[in-house]
Amino acid sequence: MAINLVKGQTIDLRKNDKGESFDLSAVTIGLGWDIRKSGSGGFLGKLLGGSKEEEYDLDAIAFLLDKNGKVADLGRTIRTNDGRNISLHQGDVIFFNSQQHPSGHIWLTGDNRTGAGDGDDEQIIVKLDSLDQKYERILFLVTIYQGRQRNQHFGMVDNAFIRAVDKNGKEIARFSLSGDAAYNNMQGMIFAEVYRKDGTWKFRALGEPKPNDSFVEILKNYVY
Repeated sequence: MAINLVKGQTIDLRKNDKGESFDLSAVTIGLGWDIRKSGSGGFLGKLLGGSKEEEYDLDAIAFLLDKNGKVADLGRTIRTNDGRNISLHQGDVIFFNSQQHPSGHIWLTGDNRTGAGDGDDEQIIVKLDSLDQKYERILFLVTIYQGRQRNQHFGMVDNAFIRAVDKNGKEIARFSLSGDAAYNNMQGMIFAEVYRKDGTWKFRALGEPKPNDSFVEILKNYVY
């Protein structure tokens, strides 16, 4: 049975206190959320536009950090077919414009722009047992695309969660957040981290809100 974590709690991903063991050769970090229904009236209903249902584009991002807690490889800039320049390509940042790490050991499965449906809305899969030893930590973030422009923030998102699932589909842990006043006007969130410790991997629930709808602003704190 998966462990429901509270903010700041840390667990061992490979084996829990109940003696269950988990296969970390491919771990899915799943992100899910629900769009808050806005037709209930009152102040919140007016704030969200009456009965109109908002779309929330939450993006999952991962920073691969070295022993100093920094992103050592920021990748490169490429020009796309439509003439746009994309930075951070094929580096140690996994995001919607660079969905697979050059090692092939961590990747983002896609970009869900609405949060519709049950289960995970976005997933980052990481082969923890194969990851190069130079990576000590992986930081998992979520940002709301154009959150400031649309006046959207985590205080308006229902049932947001991050969870870790092993290769065999066994849910190891889940960390949920919704409704905390500290999340109002926050468009970014450092959700959780996975890090090496004593020959295994640990998972820590963080839930650190950030007033940024661009992960690049958060990334500035993790570069040399």
